[in-house]
Amino acid sequence: MSKFSVLLAFAAGSLLPAQSLSQHDRDFAMSNLHASRKVFLDSVAGLTPEQWNFKPAPDRWSIAECAEHITVSEDFIWGLIQNQIMKSPSAPEKRAEVKVTDETLVEQIEDRSKKATAPEAITPKKRWPEPDVLTAHFKESRDAHIHYVDTTQDDLHDHFMRHPAAGMLDGYQWILLMSAHTARHTAQINEVKADPKYPK
Repeated sequence: MSKFSVLLAFAAGSLLPAQSLSQHDRDFAMSNLHASRKVFLDSVAGLTPEQWNFKPAPDRWSIAECAEHITVSEDFIWGLIQNQIMKSPSAPEKRAEVKVTDETLVEQIEDRSKKATAPEAITPKKRWPEPDVLTAHFKESRDAHIHYVDTTQDDLHDHFMRHPAAGMLDGYQWILLMSAHTARHTAQINEVKADPKYPK
Protein backbone atom coordinates (compact mmCIF):
# COMPACT_ATOMS: atom_id res chain seq x y z
CA MET A 1 0.00 0.00 0.00
CA SER A 2 1.36 3.42 -0.96
CA LYS A 3 1.82 6.25 1.55
CA PHE A 4 -1.07 8.04 -0.15
CA SER A 5 -3.36 5.02 0.30
CA VAL A 6 -2.37 4.76 3.96
CA LEU A 7 -3.23 8.44 4.47
CA LEU A 8 -6.60 7.96 2.76
CA ALA A 9 -7.36 4.95 4.95
CA PHE A 10 -6.41 6.87 8.10
CA ALA A 11 -8.55 9.83 7.07
CA ALA A 12 -11.53 7.60 6.36
CA GLY A 13 -11.13 5.90 9.73
CA SER A 14 -11.03 9.22 11.56
CA LEU A 15 -14.40 10.14 10.02
CA LEU A 16 -16.18 7.06 11.34
CA PRO A 17 -18.95 7.87 13.82
CA ALA A 18 -18.32 7.31 17.52
CA GLN A 19 -19.30 3.86 18.73
CA SER A 20 -22.76 4.07 20.26
CA LEU A 21 -24.23 1.73 22.86
CA SER A 22 -25.07 -1.83 21.90
CA GLN A 23 -28.72 -2.84 22.19
CA HIS A 24 -27.81 -4.99 25.21
CA ASP A 25 -26.16 -2.04 26.96
CA ARG A 26 -29.08 0.22 26.17
CA ASP A 27 -31.63 -2.32 27.41
CA PHE A 28 -29.66 -3.06 30.60
CA ALA A 29 -29.32 0.61 31.52
CA MET A 30 -32.96 1.39 30.64
CA SER A 31 -34.18 -1.52 32.75
CA ASN A 32 -32.16 -0.33 35.74
CA LEU A 33 -33.17 3.31 35.34
CA HIS A 34 -36.88 2.50 35.06
CA ALA A 35 -36.79 0.01 37.95
CA SER A 36 -34.97 2.29 40.40
CA ARG A 37 -37.25 5.18 39.39
CA LYS A 38 -40.34 3.12 40.23
CA VAL A 39 -39.17 1.70 43.56
CA PHE A 40 -38.06 5.12 44.78
CA LEU A 41 -41.26 6.92 43.83
CA ASP A 42 -43.36 4.08 45.26
CA SER A 43 -41.41 4.26 48.54
CA VAL A 44 -42.24 7.94 49.13
CA ALA A 45 -45.83 7.96 47.85
CA GLY A 46 -48.61 8.86 50.28
CA LEU A 47 -46.47 9.51 53.34
CA THR A 48 -47.72 11.68 56.17
CA PRO A 49 -45.53 14.59 57.32
CA GLU A 50 -44.70 12.56 60.44
CA GLN A 51 -43.55 9.60 58.36
CA TRP A 52 -41.63 11.84 55.95
CA ASN A 53 -39.65 13.50 58.75
CA PHE A 54 -39.27 10.59 61.21
CA LYS A 55 -35.65 9.88 62.21
CA PRO A 56 -34.90 6.40 63.64
CA ALA A 57 -31.99 7.92 65.59
CA PRO A 58 -30.26 11.30 65.79
CA ASP A 59 -27.40 10.07 63.60
CA ARG A 60 -29.62 8.43 60.97
CA TRP A 61 -31.41 10.06 58.05
CA SER A 62 -35.14 10.52 57.77
CA ILE A 63 -37.02 9.52 54.63
CA ALA A 64 -37.02 13.22 53.70
CA GLU A 65 -33.23 13.29 53.93
CA CYS A 66 -32.80 10.04 51.98
CA ALA A 67 -35.12 11.31 49.26
CA GLU A 68 -33.27 14.62 49.03
CA HIS A 69 -29.94 12.79 48.82
CA ILE A 70 -31.26 10.62 45.98
CA THR A 71 -32.59 13.63 44.09
CA VAL A 72 -29.58 15.89 44.46
CA SER A 73 -27.25 12.98 43.63
CA GLU A 74 -29.15 12.37 40.40
CA ASP A 75 -28.27 15.87 39.21
CA PHE A 76 -24.76 15.78 40.66
CA ILE A 77 -23.73 12.50 39.03
CA TRP A 78 -25.34 13.51 35.74
CA GLY A 79 -23.35 16.72 35.85
CA LEU A 80 -20.15 14.71 36.23
CA ILE A 81 -21.10 12.56 33.26
CA GLN A 82 -22.01 15.39 30.92
CA ASN A 83 -19.63 18.14 32.02
CA GLN A 84 -16.52 16.18 32.93
CA ILE A 85 -16.52 12.58 31.74
CA MET A 86 -17.97 13.11 28.27
CA LYS A 87 -15.98 16.31 27.76
CA SER A 88 -12.71 14.55 28.52
CA PRO A 89 -10.72 13.23 25.52
CA SER A 90 -11.79 9.87 24.13
CA ALA A 91 -9.41 7.33 25.68
CA PRO A 92 -10.24 3.75 24.62
CA GLU A 93 -6.83 2.65 25.92
CA LYS A 94 -8.18 3.12 29.47
CA ARG A 95 -10.64 0.25 29.08
CA ALA A 96 -8.02 -2.09 30.54
CA GLU A 97 -8.12 -0.07 33.77
CA VAL A 98 -11.81 -0.88 34.35
CA LYS A 99 -11.84 -3.82 36.76
CA VAL A 100 -15.56 -4.19 37.48
CA THR A 101 -18.28 -5.56 35.22
CA ASP A 102 -21.52 -3.64 34.73
CA GLU A 103 -23.55 -6.22 36.67
CA THR A 104 -21.07 -6.36 39.56
CA LEU A 105 -20.95 -2.57 39.79
CA VAL A 106 -24.73 -2.41 40.21
CA GLU A 107 -24.61 -5.12 42.89
CA GLN A 108 -21.81 -3.41 44.79
CA ILE A 109 -23.47 0.00 44.83
CA GLU A 110 -26.80 -1.43 45.96
CA ASP A 111 -25.15 -3.47 48.76
CA ARG A 112 -25.99 -1.64 52.00
CA SER A 113 -23.74 -3.84 54.12
CA LYS A 114 -20.88 -1.56 53.08
CA LYS A 115 -21.47 1.94 54.44
CA ALA A 116 -20.23 5.17 52.88
CA THR A 117 -20.18 8.84 53.84
CA ALA A 118 -21.84 11.21 51.38
CA PRO A 119 -19.72 14.11 50.10
CA GLU A 120 -20.75 17.53 51.40
CA ALA A 121 -22.12 18.54 47.98
CA ILE A 122 -24.86 15.90 48.12
CA THR A 123 -25.75 15.84 51.82
CA PRO A 124 -29.36 16.78 52.70
CA LYS A 125 -29.89 20.52 53.26
CA LYS A 126 -33.67 20.91 52.79
CA ARG A 127 -33.28 22.05 49.17
CA TRP A 128 -36.94 21.30 48.31
CA PRO A 129 -39.70 22.70 50.55
CA GLU A 130 -42.31 19.98 49.97
CA PRO A 131 -42.22 16.26 49.10
CA ASP A 132 -44.19 16.74 45.89
CA VAL A 133 -41.75 19.42 44.70
CA LEU A 134 -38.85 17.06 45.37
CA THR A 135 -40.44 14.11 43.57
CA ALA A 136 -41.42 16.30 40.62
CA HIS A 137 -37.80 17.41 40.29
CA PHE A 138 -36.58 13.81 40.47
CA LYS A 139 -39.08 12.69 37.83
CA GLU A 140 -38.04 15.48 35.47
CA SER A 141 -34.34 14.67 35.87
CA ARG A 142 -34.70 10.89 35.64
CA ASP A 143 -37.02 11.04 32.63
CA ALA A 144 -34.51 13.24 30.80
CA HIS A 145 -31.74 10.77 31.62
CA ILE A 146 -33.84 7.82 30.42
CA HIS A 147 -34.48 9.66 27.15
CA TYR A 148 -30.75 10.27 26.74
CA VAL A 149 -29.89 6.60 27.21
CA ASP A 150 -32.68 5.59 24.84
CA THR A 151 -31.48 7.87 22.03
CA THR A 152 -27.81 8.76 22.50
CA GLN A 153 -25.13 7.94 19.96
CA ASP A 154 -22.35 9.12 22.31
CA ASP A 155 -19.33 6.85 22.77
CA LEU A 156 -19.93 6.37 26.50
CA HIS A 157 -17.50 3.45 26.66
CA ASP A 158 -14.52 5.58 25.55
CA HIS A 159 -14.65 8.26 28.27
CA PHE A 160 -13.59 7.59 31.83
CA MET A 161 -13.41 8.88 35.39
CA ARG A 162 -12.13 7.15 38.51
CA HIS A 163 -14.61 6.50 41.32
CA PRO A 164 -13.11 6.57 44.84
CA ALA A 165 -14.47 3.12 45.72
CA ALA A 166 -15.16 1.34 42.41
CA GLY A 167 -12.03 2.49 40.58
CA MET A 168 -11.94 3.43 36.91
CA LEU A 169 -15.39 3.52 35.30
CA ASP A 170 -16.52 4.51 31.84
CA GLY A 171 -19.34 6.94 31.12
CA TYR A 172 -21.89 4.15 30.69
CA GLN A 173 -20.97 2.66 34.06
CA TRP A 174 -21.41 6.04 35.74
CA ILE A 175 -25.02 6.00 34.48
CA LEU A 176 -25.47 2.54 36.00
CA LEU A 177 -23.93 3.83 39.23
CA MET A 178 -26.42 6.72 39.31
CA SER A 179 -29.34 4.33 39.00
CA ALA A 180 -27.93 1.86 41.54
CA HIS A 181 -27.37 4.74 43.96
CA THR A 182 -31.11 5.46 43.81
CA ALA A 183 -31.88 1.81 44.58
CA ARG A 184 -29.34 1.81 47.44
CA HIS A 185 -30.96 4.71 49.25
CA THR A 186 -34.48 3.50 48.50
CA ALA A 187 -33.46 0.44 50.52
CA GLN A 188 -32.43 2.88 53.26
CA ILE A 189 -35.91 4.44 53.10
CA ASN A 190 -37.42 0.99 53.60
CA GLU A 191 -35.12 0.46 56.60
CA VAL A 192 -36.57 3.62 58.15
CA LYS A 193 -40.08 2.29 57.56
CA ALA A 194 -39.16 -0.96 59.27
CA ASP A 195 -38.14 0.79 62.48
CA PRO A 196 -40.46 -0.14 65.37
CA LYS A 197 -41.00 3.54 66.20
CA TYR A 198 -41.95 4.51 62.63
CA PRO A 199 -45.29 6.39 62.69
CA LYS A 200 -48.24 4.33 61.47
